[in-house]
Amino acid sequence: MTETTTPIEISRRLIEDLRDLSFSPPISHVYQPWDYAWEPYEEYLLRFGAHRPRKALLVGMNPGPWGMGQVGIPFGAIGMVRDWMGIEAPVSTPEHPHPDRPVDGFDCSREEVSGSRLYGWARSRYETPDRFFDTFFVHNYCPLLIYDEDGSNRTPPKLRKDERQAVMPSCDQALRDFVAYFTPEFVIGVGAYAEKRARAALKGHYDGVVGRILHPSPASPRANRGWAEQAEAQLLELGVPL
Repeated sequence: MTETTTPIEISRRLIEDLRDLSFSPPISHVYQPWDYAWEPYEEYLLRFGAHRPRKALLVGMNPGPWGMGQVGIPFGAIGMVRDWMGIEAPVSTPEHPHPDRPVDGFDCSREEVSGSRLYGWARSRYETPDRFFDTFFVHNYCPLLIYDEDGSNRTPPKLRKDERQAVMPSCDQALRDFVAYFTPEFVIGVGAYAEKRARAALKGHYDGVVGRILHPSPASPRANRGWAEQAEAQLLELGVPL
């Protein structure tokens, strides 16, 4: 990676690397939020990703349908993005939308629970987004939102082996480039899969701490029992200064 490589350049390269991938049934639709929701994502990068270094890089798995899938920002619960981060920009639609999974951008009436929990904790502890992003940056390992024919969200670990092997090299490289840019002391997977991919991608490229916090998904019974308190305790155990 060269000194001039920025998060915007890294993201644009990842978009192109993943653009022409093909997937087999039952996968029927693949969304690339950084295409149709590039404007709010670019604003996120310009406002919160334009300076370095950071203490910690938080790494999620892939977009959720009601967060990043709508507005392009990792864990981007719409209320938190618009009302706390102060970001609102035009969003178009995927080229081939699933009939049951529309993209309404900032007009979407649903909130991503995972994003509300993560950024809700950030707002509670740091008050302003600038203070939070002085310590952290939030990135999603894979920017693709992948749907089966019935509209189910197919996450990267549920892809077929050949499909994972097509997706992972570019995502691994982008993660290495984000780490090289932000030079974090900690790379923290939000959930087990993100930690696993971070360890694999960064092996031999990174000397800092790789760890994990509990994923804030409502599908996790444990996360539904006080996610913020558990995640904060895990960060402190890793040594992240809060």
